[in-house]
Order: sequence, then C-alpha cells, then structure tokens
Amino acid sequence: MSWNELTSLEQLETAVNESKEQPVVIFKHSTRCNISSMAFDRLQRSWDNGENVKPYYLDLIKYRDISNQIVDRFGVMHQSPQVIVLKNGHSVYDTSHMGISYRAVIDAAK
Repeated sequence: MSWNELTSLEQLETAVNESKEQPVVIFKHSTRCNISSMAFDRLQRSWDNGENVKPYYLDLIKYRDISNQIVDRFGVMHQSPQVIVLKNGHSVYDTSHMGISYRAVIDAAK
C-alpha cells in the first residue's frame, strides 16, 4: 500500500483537482489514537492497488491546518480517524472510527 502523504494546503488543492480525473481517498489519522491506528491498519491490509483510487494520508497532529481546511471546504465534521472520498472536486462520502471499511470506501468511489 502506497499512501501519498498530505503535507500542504497546495497538495490538498492538487488532490481536489485529481479527484476530477479519478476518485481520491483521504485518511485523516491521529498518531496519538489507538483506534485511529487500528482503523488505518485494517484499511491498509484490505487495500487492493488495482482499484482506480488515489489514496492520501493526513497526519492531523502535524498538519492540523490541512484538517481544518478539509472541514471548511467540504463541510464534513472533524473526526479522527476519518475517511473522506472526493469525486469531481467534492466530498461524496465520509465516515469515521469503526465505520471505516475498505469495501464502503471503494463503493463510494465508484
């Protein structure tokens, strides 16, 4: 599993633009939270690189400004862990904690 680390607001803009060509998944991860680590591990173990989805990883402890921008831009409530699916520049799906599943993410990205 090869995640693209999200580390700048410019990179978030790139991800939004990429979502116009292929679905983008953003995993918002709190490195201080065991539940977040479990959800991230479960998602990684299930990931099939054959899917036409570009995955991004956001360490929201380090990059809280990006997390705040996601809340403002897409109107999703901040949670951690959280998965957001972008298509055509918009959030089409978000969920958090134990609701995070590979199948649900891929289904939302279709």
